[in-house]
Amino acid sequence: MRKSAAWLLVLVVMSASSIVCVQFASSSVDGAENSWVTKAPMREARENLGVAVVNSKIYAIGGDTLGGFWTYSMGLSGQITGKTVGTNEEYNPATDTWRFKTPMLTPRKSFAITAYNGKIYCIGGTNSQANEAYDPVTDTWETKTPMPTIVSLPSANVINGKIYVIDHSGANYVYNPETDSWEIRTPTPKPSAAGFDGHVSAVVDSKLHIIGGLSSNQDSNLHQIYDPAADSWTYGSSPPNSINFAFGNGAAAATTGELALRRIYVFGKQGAFRQGEPQGSNRIYDPQTDSWTFGADMPTSRIYFGVAVVNDTFYVVGGGSADDWFVGTFRPSAVNEQYVPIGYGAPDPSYVLETTPPRISFLSPLDQTYNESTVTLTFSVDKPVNWIGYSFDGQETATATGNITLSGLPSGSHNVTVYAKDDYGNVGTSETIYFSVRVLDPFPTVPVLAASAMIVVIVGAGLLVYFKKRKR
Repeated sequence: MRKSAAWLLVLVVMSASSIVCVQFASSSVDGAENSWVTKAPMREARENLGVAVVNSKIYAIGGDTLGGFWTYSMGLSGQITGKTVGTNEEYNPATDTWRFKTPMLTPRKSFAITAYNGKIYCIGGTNSQANEAYDPVTDTWETKTPMPTIVSLPSANVINGKIYVIDHSGANYVYNPETDSWEIRTPTPKPSAAGFDGHVSAVVDSKLHIIGGLSSNQDSNLHQIYDPAADSWTYGSSPPNSINFAFGNGAAAATTGELALRRIYVFGKQGAFRQGEPQGSNRIYDPQTDSWTFGADMPTSRIYFGVAVVNDTFYVVGGGSADDWFVGTFRPSAVNEQYVPIGYGAPDPSYVLETTPPRISFLSPLDQTYNESTVTLTFSVDKPVNWIGYSFDGQETATATGNITLSGLPSGSHNVTVYAKDDYGNVGTSETIYFSVRVLDPFPTVPVLAASAMIVVIVGAGLLVYFKKRKR
């Protein structure tokens, strides 16, 4: 029996042009809290890449390999090498190893990235509206509905089943994975293109935090907070910054509170003109007190990198380095550094373990009789999950990796049950749906044709005998 896949799921994530995915999984933590450890580098050095996590593995996708000479007044000059790539590398924190996977369909850099329900979504990017989903289980890509317009340096975060994409101008685009459609919501209060060039973002308690940006105006150090339920924005306290340039072109991520204090960590440069000075490259925001502190600085000075969170532990991957912001050589980086956050090893006092299992609702099949041998299996899940399986007619549970079509079904009674597991290990079980299949016997074409041919032969023979007798 052939089985392929179909369901409607509720999506969620965190990510950005150089951004983040959080997942609970076993990972190798080598250092003490608030410390850094160098891990195995990527196999291809890249900057402006996207990073996400699925099933305990980190995926570093796309970016560019450009290197050469830079002057602030003239931009790129001299001999430039490299290009935009679609490279896809998988990192296993448990073994500290990398391997290549299927490249993205549309090579891009500076795009938004997010992972949800076992798939990675790569959205927008430089001169691109592309929206493509990667399935690590099958190592395949699928094209989705593109963004309504081309945007610059977008970030993407998932809240309550929808992906919120904020671009450098503050525009707020919302993608619904269930319907594969887009809508536009309220933009940021300060939609300054310059002020949001290179902002970072993260989600805590279903609130979206948009922080900083690379600019010389007063908007560059803003901290704006979006509430999707009210479709409204408020302000949080600004991050500490010694000069008017925020830590643009970095990345942000949040700990969950399960294994460390619940905080937002912002990694990046202290200022655009102090790239060689790592002081203040790790800022920590406490959403409960609306206050900021500093953490241990990044060991390697770089920008345009990605950040992944596995088991409340950070991995800062790739990026680019340069001698100086005004003049000098620049080059892509393959660096991969692990950061253990403050308070690691103990849950946040406010942390409440999620114990509610996913709830699964059937859309198809229904409790009825189908007059065909093919039936689609379609359902919805009320929360993010990282695994889905189904059992047909009491058989062993099979993993669902796409749209499911039950085909070649014989006449008679059948049943199907669906299972889903969330990031906390809670497993939900659907009700068992019973349905029947009544396949009509096909018209006996071959026997009828054979009988018809026999009749023709008999009639023909009879006529032949008749005419022979008349001639006599």
